Amino acid sequence: MAIIPCFDAPHLEAACKVLADTTMGLKGDEIGYILKDMGVADPDPAMTKWKRLFNALVFTQNKHQVGNHLLMFINRAMKPVRYVNAQEQFDWRRNGLNVVLAFSGFYIREDGQVIRATQETTLAGAKARAGRLKAILEARGTHSEIFRYCRAELLEENYFHAVFEAAKGLAQRIRDLSGLDTDGGELIAEAFSVKSPIVAFNSLQIETERSEQKGIVNLMIGLFGAIRNPTAHAPKIAWTMPEQDAIDVFALVSFIHRKLDNAVKL
Repeated sequence: MAIIPCFDAPHLEAACKVLADTTMGLKGDEIGYILKDMGVADPDPAMTKWKRLFNALVFTQNKHQVGNHLLMFINRAMKPVRYVNAQEQFDWRRNGLNVVLAFSGFYIREDGQVIRATQETTLAGAKARAGRLKAILEARGTHSEIFRYCRAELLEENYFHAVFEAAKGLAQRIRDLSGLDTDGGELIAEAFSVKSPIVAFNSLQIETERSEQKGIVNLMIGLFGAIRNPTAHAPKIAWTMPEQDAIDVFALVSFIHRKLDNAVKL
């Protein structure tokens, strides 16, 4: 590997926070194994994971006055063989690191190896290149209706408003299907009433089918109550939306859209 200039502290810290993320990052023993394999000293294995990795890489970077060790660590951590049964984890780490590395002129290929790329100077440019959330959702086969209503927010990785727009889009689809002009729980209860339904997910002839109708109705009412209503009334700073929560919400909305694909107006 050619000599790479040292990474400054913010770039190194951001990369370590992705690699050692609490939910989707490397485990502590994985970090220790890779550092040992590289011959890099592990100063404090008991420290918070990202700080432990940051300190180890800062120490060796200062010692050798090159930035190669971060890329060496990434190359080892992102070997596809590690992710045979963890494609989502690979995509999350790769996309997150690509946002960070874009500012230094690097990019992680699909084979997990770091290569040189055009350097980005803005956060918008780095995120647009990585397209993290959108790429994850597409890989999961997320229903196309979601992208109709929140494409711009997804490209900006604005999870708070992306989820809000997806929920609003679901309500609009139900209005279009039912012919009703109400909203929220009232819309769902009237459209999918078991006693006098306007829209049905099945024939409603047997108890199992009626239970399915009721169950999906409860899911939708819960979605609107727990997700759409708070985002509609609370400022973004008061109601956070982590990436993993957004992915889970989109999965639920996508499931409901698939049920609506086969629903009929009575």
